[in-house]
Amino acid sequence: MDTQVLLVTMAIFTGVAAIALIIQAAFLLGIYKSSRKTQASFERLAAKVEGVVDASLAAVVEVKGQIADVAVKTNLILDSTSRQLARVEEVVNDASARARNQFDRAEMVIDDAVTRAHETLAVVHSGIMQPIREINGVAMGVRAAIQYFLRGGRPSPDQATADEEMFI
Repeated sequence: MDTQVLLVTMAIFTGVAAIALIIQAAFLLGIYKSSRKTQASFERLAAKVEGVVDASLAAVVEVKGQIADVAVKTNLILDSTSRQLARVEEVVNDASARARNQFDRAEMVIDDAVTRAHETLAVVHSGIMQPIREINGVAMGVRAAIQYFLRGGRPSPDQATADEEMFI
């Protein structure tokens, strides 16, 4: 190959390489400008984020104190409720014990009344009813005897037959 062609070919390739380098430099310049804009945006955003973070930290500290107060008050309420429930339990236990005692007493009174009623009925039965029955039996016997003596003579044959048939 001829040196002239070789020089031209090299000049063309060198030109293409130079154009490629210029294009790369332009891209790098664009990337630099873009990164500067992004950095400025991030700096503005960072200032806002710092403000939000500071406000959040202050809110967290304030809420933390309030939460501690609420926890203390809640514990006091729970302790008070526990004491009140213990008192209520004592009252309920006392009331149930008293009610149980009253029921036992009422049962004893009822049992005693029923026993006395049975004893009274037995006394009435043996002391009053039995003599009345005996007197009634004696009176019935006397009445039958009086009727027999007042009836006079002999019984009629029909009556005698009826009496005999009763015993047969």
